Amino acid sequence: MKKKILFALIALSMTMAAQAQYYRLETPFTAGKYFVGASLTGLNLNYSGASDLSFGVQAQAGFMVDDNVLLYANVGYDNNGKASDAFCLGAGGRYYIEQNGIFLGLNANYVHVDPNYNDVMPGVEVGYAFFLSRTVTIEPAVYYNQSLKNHSDYSEFGLKVGFGIYL
Repeated sequence: MKKKILFALIALSMTMAAQAQYYRLETPFTAGKYFVGASLTGLNLNYSGASDLSFGVQAQAGFMVDDNVLLYANVGYDNNGKASDAFCLGAGGRYYIEQNGIFLGLNANYVHVDPNYNDVMPGVEVGYAFFLSRTVTIEPAVYYNQSLKNHSDYSEFGLKVGFGIYL
């Protein structure tokens, strides 16, 4: 009886190891994959000197140039409460820590708030890619965007929730 249980446990562990190796070979973070994503930003959880309530949307499209390295372009819209609406266009990159799904990102956005105010805002983000399937993720992230023109009113720290598709 003990031999049967031992054999069953060995067979199960070998199957799990083979399955893990299969997923490792088919990771979505490999070079040559495409990425399409969208995010809700602000969610009234950001802090900026010029706004009370902040809500925004962002769309992203990118390409994995190397294993675990994504380069992307993004476009976005923010409604900032007491400040004018903001439109942004930018580019960025992410590095994925494959073992746990955490990603680290750097980006730069050109932000147009009104005819009298335009800004370049470099930013950083830390997030997590939670896989719902082999290619679809939910990606919560914490971000900080630094205003180069007016730090006290337009720099922001916040939370965003997005989803991504890795093709």
